[in-house]
Amino acid sequence: MSKILVTGGAGFIGSNFIHYWLDKYPEDKIANLDVLTYAGNLANLKDVADNSNYEFVKGDICDVDLVNKLVKKVDLVVHFAAETHVDRSIANSLDFIRTNVEGTRNLLEAAKNNGGVRFHHISTDEVFGALGPSDPKFNELTPYDPRSPYSASKAASDHLVRAYWHTHKLPITISNCTNNYGPYQYPEKIIPLFVTNLLDGKKVPMYAEGKNVRDWIYVDDHNRGVDVIIKKGKIGETYCLGANNELSNFELTKKILASMNISEEMIEYVADRPGHDFRYAMDASKIHSELGWAPEINFEQGLAETIKWYQENEEWWRALKR
Repeated sequence: MSKILVTGGAGFIGSNFIHYWLDKYPEDKIANLDVLTYAGNLANLKDVADNSNYEFVKGDICDVDLVNKLVKKVDLVVHFAAETHVDRSIANSLDFIRTNVEGTRNLLEAAKNNGGVRFHHISTDEVFGALGPSDPKFNELTPYDPRSPYSASKAASDHLVRAYWHTHKLPITISNCTNNYGPYQYPEKIIPLFVTNLLDGKKVPMYAEGKNVRDWIYVDDHNRGVDVIIKKGKIGETYCLGANNELSNFELTKKILASMNISEEMIEYVADRPGHDFRYAMDASKIHSELGWAPEINFEQGLAETIKWYQENEEWWRALKR
């Protein structure tokens, strides 16, 4: 039986991870530390709220005493907590530096000071910058080249985690993942934003001509990858998680519209955002060859399940779009 501290577990990926883990490892105990910013939502976890092996703790990862108290009780930290929205980081980067850099340092210190608690850090493909149309995919050896305050703060946190391994021999692993989608995703992100807009009869905003390309991974494929890294990954190593689902934003939008039987007249073209990276794509060959992980859910299946979830959980997303 493991005792796990999940940070940011009321957010999109974190809450799906808690569901995944409690279902697969029902004997394990999870403490979920989340400050409940706009993107943290306890409704994501209402079906596990009464589980005796689950505990919610409202608090900030920058709270030194609280973090130390919680880390002292566990043998694994899975660190999801982060400010993640690029547009918000462009408008105001302060919260991103505080949470993503200072908060990560606080957790690392607590893990170090409590006997070297196993630490897995969740990161992003955006730390690597942007790819051109024919560039090879990002991999574990790609130089860091963040382009937004958000990705710069995540790059800094990755470097801190790695430094605690080199300096203090803290048992860490890192996963850098491509774009996630699935249930419980806050409706400012492109897939839930477009789906919920269309359910409301509203147009969907397309940056510029929609040529920017992203690789999409279903959230539970991501969580299975994290599970494999925690169980079998080499300490001190980084693993990239991708699903070979590269789509331009226009292609993605057409797939959403087709799945919902809605015409392309519902696309509204808007001005591009500053520093909009052209393409992200992740080479997952290392985790596939070394740990045996591969995505199981193809994009069409995952998109259909995601759209169905938003159709069936209107009360959940309407509360967030008020």
